[in-house]
Amino acid sequence: MTRRNSSAIGADLSVEAPVSISVFFPCYNEQDNLVRLVRQANTILSNLTADFEIIIVNDGSSDGTGKIADELAVSNDKIKVVHHLTNLGYGAALQSGFRTASKELVFYTDGDGQFDIGEMPPLLPLMEQYNIVSCYRTNRRDSLIRKINGWCWTKLVCLLFGMKIRDIDCAFKLYKREIFDNIKLSSTGALIDAEILARAIRKGYRVAQRGVHHYPRVAGKQTGAKFRVIFRAFRELFKLRRKILSES
Repeated sequence: MTRRNSSAIGADLSVEAPVSISVFFPCYNEQDNLVRLVRQANTILSNLTADFEIIIVNDGSSDGTGKIADELAVSNDKIKVVHHLTNLGYGAALQSGFRTASKELVFYTDGDGQFDIGEMPPLLPLMEQYNIVSCYRTNRRDSLIRKINGWCWTKLVCLLFGMKIRDIDCAFKLYKREIFDNIKLSSTGALIDAEILARAIRKGYRVAQRGVHHYPRVAGKQTGAKFRVIFRAFRELFKLRRKILSES
């Protein structure tokens, strides 16, 4: 497996101005990934001149994710935990993260550990000119069918909403938190990233795009490729388009 070298990717983990940032991880049955991910985030954020918080969103996990998240929060006052009593869906988990975030910037990546949070600090200077940094996977480490589905989904979403985004669902995004005070989100499933970007761009928010590395999952199971999840996303996509256009 490819070694991750955060220091090589972003050797200078500092930025000129103090940073106020919330970092959160949506998690569903990620007990074997969570501790490593949160500790890495805490180390990287502690090296920044930053006012930060780490938020774990436990989306109704049936394994030990919730218990581990609570133990991490007890040991570190920078860590917050949000629990969903049942599995509400990926979009609902992101919405909880955005609502809980209290800092000026908000960053999220999935709790599966397929991204290196060490690639986040170099994105921070972009927020001086942009409102969103939407990353794309330069070397997506997924099955061929997931790659094809992802490519088709991104092309369709961009066509319907007139956007030019390279990787709609890449779970490595940085936002100015104020965006979520000015857009109303309805998606609770896989459509959430498309909805955020479509609504934000229509309101004039500026988006930068940067490539990030993607790594194989080393523990846990993927859930996003289930047929019912994909079918629901396609069904809701056209409803969302009609809704957004009617609101213009």
